[in-house]
Amino acid sequence: MSLPSPLPIQLRRAADRGRADHGWLRTQHSFSFADYRDPAHMGFRSLRVINEDHVAPGRGFGTHPHRDMEIFSYVLGGAMAHQDSMGHGRTLLPGQIQLMSAGTGVTHSEFNPNPNQDLHLLQIWILPEKRGLTPSYTEWHPQPASDSQAKVLVISPDGRDHSATIHQDAEIYRLRLQPGTALTHLLRPGRGLWLQVMRGTLSLNSQTLAPGDGASSEAPGEHRIAALEPAEALLFDLA
Repeated sequence: MSLPSPLPIQLRRAADRGRADHGWLRTQHSFSFADYRDPAHMGFRSLRVINEDHVAPGRGFGTHPHRDMEIFSYVLGGAMAHQDSMGHGRTLLPGQIQLMSAGTGVTHSEFNPNPNQDLHLLQIWILPEKRGLTPSYTEWHPQPASDSQAKVLVISPDGRDHSATIHQDAEIYRLRLQPGTALTHLLRPGRGLWLQVMRGTLSLNSQTLAPGDGASSEAPGEHRIAALEPAEALLFDLA
């Protein structure tokens, strides 16, 4: 009896992303952003931006405005100091997430306070469920029990399981897998999956993905993710 064929996926290799080097900021764009324009990569469902940023010590993004976008940052290395017009001032460390719903309009800044180490992070934008929302701010911090879990919900519409809250039908999971381990994710009909690899090497439906690689699928069913070495990724399940 033959095994069922893996569900189809579309690959977005790290080497094919848009790139920019501003000296203080080195960045790679999975989707069109700023001066990088690629009509074939404008986003995926409500997912509009995935930027992998390296910010030099003592530098950062000065105060600037946003509106009608759900914006979150996942810190991979170093520290990120966040300030916004809602009165929030936070310093985020590796593995932590801050999510800002820009709504009718906010200003914010993000800065690398470390004088000796780069800040490495993912900046991610998701379209909100509707325009004109009241701006808000939420965070997710890992708990000791979650460090050993292969799949942890970090962002959801209802904030369940201590996740950060987003104004969109989107569930986002942090994956941490050890070599030889695997998990499955059931994608319901009418939804889309995006997997973004942050560290290590893993496979999605038998396709190997390296750091910075992304992959998407709109095929309903069980999607299998297996680690080839210690790996960390974000899994997006989107309406």
